[in-house]
Amino acid sequence: MRTIPPRRLLLPALALAAAAAIGLSGCSGTEPDPGTESQASTPAPEPRTLTVFAAASLTETFTTLAAEFEQDHPGVTVSLVFDGSSGLASQLTEGAPADVFAAANESTMQTVVDAELAQDPQVFVSNVLEIATLPGNPSDITSFADLANPDLKLVVCAVEVPCGAATDKIEKATGIQLSPVSEENAVTDVLGKVTSGEADAGLVYATDVLTAGDAVTGVPFAEADEAINKYPIVALTGAPEPELAAQFVEFILGPDAQERFEEAGFRAAP
Repeated sequence: MRTIPPRRLLLPALALAAAAAIGLSGCSGTEPDPGTESQASTPAPEPRTLTVFAAASLTETFTTLAAEFEQDHPGVTVSLVFDGSSGLASQLTEGAPADVFAAANESTMQTVVDAELAQDPQVFVSNVLEIATLPGNPSDITSFADLANPDLKLVVCAVEVPCGAATDKIEKATGIQLSPVSEENAVTDVLGKVTSGEADAGLVYATDVLTAGDAVTGVPFAEADEAINKYPIVALTGAPEPELAAQFVEFILGPDAQERFEEAGFRAAP
């Protein structure tokens, strides 16, 4: 019998032990989680940007709704551009790229439709004017007629923008001529003049008074119903993101968004 020296026996023994260890490892190892593999293989959503032009009076509500839309659409960023409706319409007709346009009145929207940039806009809310005064209403304003006081520093919107067109319509309906110290291109600018103390009162939307909280005192007036502004929205025909644009419009018209508008003081679409 041939005796194998101990050192020569050691190498085969180690090889057998290593093979056994590998075999045991293969048998007892944890199987990959199919769910984990699936998650790892799912590509991240492609980043997309939806550009929305919206009337200044929609700033607070649209900011909230845009965040909700982004949450429900991974990878999507909603870029909001707020200004007076007429200024936004001018930008669009001059070639500014956008996906959605929401205006504060139908006549401004019509300029975009006439330029063949949109079709079939839909009204989603309405709004009326309200008087915003300094906190506590120190000028004791109780009616639209009080705004004609020559000693009152009154600020209104320019007639070219929806809030100014509504003011003009009420003036004509009541026969009361106002003499504002300033005419602004956006309703938010009118509100800013009052909250900063530069004006005694301003004609803004009821929603703006609600948003301003204690910074102003609101004075509703019956004649406001002579000029109810209807807000239309539309997906623009040349939208860079047409599918997203249509989805956003549908979202704004839906029950969840409509509840947000009601909470903000908007009236329902007529």
